[in-house]
Order: sequence, then C-alpha cells, then structure tokens
Amino acid sequence: MLDFREVAADLEAAKRRLARRPSFEVSTLDRVQSLVSNRSQVLTRTQELKTEKNTQGKTLSKVFKSGSDAEKAEARQAQKKLNEDIQAGEESVRRIEQDLEALMYTIPNYPDDSVPDGADETANVVVRQWGDKPRLAEPVRDHVSIGQDLWGQLDFEAAAQMTGARFAILMDDLARLERALGQFMLDLHTSEHGYREVSVPYLVNSASLTHTGQLPKFGEDLFRVPFSDATDYWLIPTAEVPLTNLHARAIVETDLPLGYCALTPCFRKEAGAAGRDTRGLMRQHQFHKVELVRFAHPEGSYDELELMVRHAAKVLERLELHHQVTLLCAGDMSPNAAKCYDLEVWLPGEGRYREISSCSNVTDYQARRGAIRFREAPKGKPKLLHTLNGSGVAIGRCAIAILEQHQLPDGSISVPEALRSYMGGRATLGTPQN
Repeated sequence: MLDFREVAADLEAAKRRLARRPSFEVSTLDRVQSLVSNRSQVLTRTQELKTEKNTQGKTLSKVFKSGSDAEKAEARQAQKKLNEDIQAGEESVRRIEQDLEALMYTIPNYPDDSVPDGADETANVVVRQWGDKPRLAEPVRDHVSIGQDLWGQLDFEAAAQMTGARFAILMDDLARLERALGQFMLDLHTSEHGYREVSVPYLVNSASLTHTGQLPKFGEDLFRVPFSDATDYWLIPTAEVPLTNLHARAIVETDLPLGYCALTPCFRKEAGAAGRDTRGLMRQHQFHKVELVRFAHPEGSYDELELMVRHAAKVLERLELHHQVTLLCAGDMSPNAAKCYDLEVWLPGEGRYREISSCSNVTDYQARRGAIRFREAPKGKPKLLHTLNGSGVAIGRCAIAILEQHQLPDGSISVPEALRSYMGGRATLGTPQN
C-alpha cells in the first residue's frame, strides 16, 4: 500500500498520479487527508494531556502528602479524569489508524512514468517479438483437438464428474509434458538465472495474502479452507504469496537483490471471468506455475524488472515458441504494480497471442504491507525494499503453446530440443487414436 503520510502531504500530486488509473476514484484521497488531519489533531491533544499529566504529577504528590481529605479527593478525581482523557485519545488514534489502513488497502500503486496511459489492453504497447509465427499444415488444430480428440489424453468429463467444471485430467504424454516443463523451468532459473529454489506451503493465512495484496480486494477469487473455527487457511493463488512472505516482518541483512523460484499448483475461482476461456486448459481453477520473486534495492528495481522479463522470455526461447513482450498501460495493470510486462505467446489454434507470464515491479507497495525491510549499512536505519514477481512461466499455457506451435501434420508434436532430455530423449509426442 501507499504511505498515507506522503499522500496527505501532497494530495494534488497523489491525485495526478492515480488519475492515470481510470477505474480508481481519486476523490478517495480526500478521505485520506481528512483522516490524517484528524489523527494529527488527536495525537497533538493527547501529547498535550500527557505533558499536563507529568506537570500535574509534581503538584499532586504534594497534595497527597500534606493536603486535606477534600483536596486529596479532588486531586484523585483530576488525576482520574486526565488518565481517562489520555486513554480516550489513544483509543481514538487507534480507530483512526484502523480506518486509514482499511482505506489505504483500497488504493492502487502509483504507475511509473514510463507506463503508457490508457484504459484497457487496447492501449498496451508491444515492445519486441521473438521468432516467427510457425508455418503449419492445414488443418491447424487447437490444443483440445490434439490432446482430446486425436490423442485421448485430455479428459474434461471425468474431471468434471469427480470435481466440477474447469478442471482437467492429463494422461500419458500430456502428464509427462506437464511434469517435464516444470523441471525444465526450475533447472533453467536455478542453474542459469541464479534463483534459489524453494518448496513452499500451498496453504497460507490471511495476513500473508494481505501482505501481497490479494486481500481484502480479491477475496472472491480465492479458495478458503475452513478446517475449523480456529484455522485461517487459504489455497495459494500463486507462489508469489509464500515467496514474498519469506521476509515478512523482517529485515533482510544480506546483499540485494535476492531471487527465489517455486513450482506449485495455483488455485483460483476466476470469479470475475464467467463465460471467458471456458474451452480447454486456458483458464482452470487449478494449474501449475513456476513463479519468480525478487527483492531489490529501490534504486535498482526497474533494472531488476527488465532482468526478470528476460528470464521468463528465455523459457519461451529455449522452447522455440514465438512470442511477444508487451508493456501494459496504466489502466490494464493490477493494483499492486507500478510497471508490468506481459509475455504473450502465439497460439495458432486461436489465431492470436495470449498472456503466458506477467512480470511486475511492485516497488514498496507490498513491502509496506508486510514490513519487509533492508539495511544499506550494518547499523543503518531499516528501509523498505522493492518486491518484484513474475511467472516463469505458467505450465498449462506453455503446454498449450507447444501443442499448437509444434504440431505436425499427423497430429503428433515435435518436442523442442531443450525439453527432450526431460522427455526420455523423445523427439515427438502423441499417437493419434485409431
């Protein structure tokens, strides 16, 4: 979240910066300034009362030693009233700060100056492409036609029967492809890109989701696990949540940047996506993803973002997948992001590019929520660091792209060279059903 003190100190500047997000009502910031002003007034008055109490204490001690019973009773009453007023002031400050925190949770991050203006994806800017669109023999098939109709290795009906809609069962070559992609991505990011592999819990608590910005705003997209009244568990929507919380409420004492990666399932209700992408594997309630998270010095975080984008793109390059990198406009970014790139892979079966990774610099937006800090010097004052996150990449969508971009006329699939050692040395996958 943003710093309420900075917002209130220069309200007009904050409004100008957040006016670039079309879905945000900048008049909300007036309420921030009002609460900050009230808080300041109450703090000042409470401090004055505490000073008065200290001064009064010297006078009262004399009364309690040598005063009459009536004077002592009056002194006790005055002391009680002063204590009550101080307690009321402190309670008022706590309530105001709770209101401020709840309000700040609803306010998005400032878009970076390099982010283009715009209300939606039509204003996004393609910054580069890699490779050429594959030339495929007709008919060009989508991944459902290949995996389900030709191979019989993709089963939505059985998944729906045992669980529900937007789940899938992968078998044989498809199941192995999913496993192989995860291992390939982890090996690439750890051995060549310097990330530290982490095995994380798939359940997290509300505080962790609040630190990373999923709560309170996006609770409807999450799966809560009500084991008992005493538990507070949610299934992770992305490994960004546990990876970012590795340093929550802590001071990072090692040199920055730090990079972590994890392969996990992800669970999302996709509550706001009803009717969209219901065919195939594109938008499932459960999917696997390799996540990248970096902790960076504020002065170098935008360089770290460019590096993270290159790391994610390297996955697609090694898998020989034509794709493009797109800079998102202010209106299309998530509330957390100050700057975001999407990697969009070409899907011949749909005849369009689809997002396969989003890489974002969140600046200190999550670090302030989670109190994630660092020291520039051994005994220096702790400062908020910057966090970055990105998919490196979504495995299901990567499998879709391989099936569609590397399809052969007989319905089999050419395995990219970089993936063959993970697939038992095989150069092709899939045998059409008789």
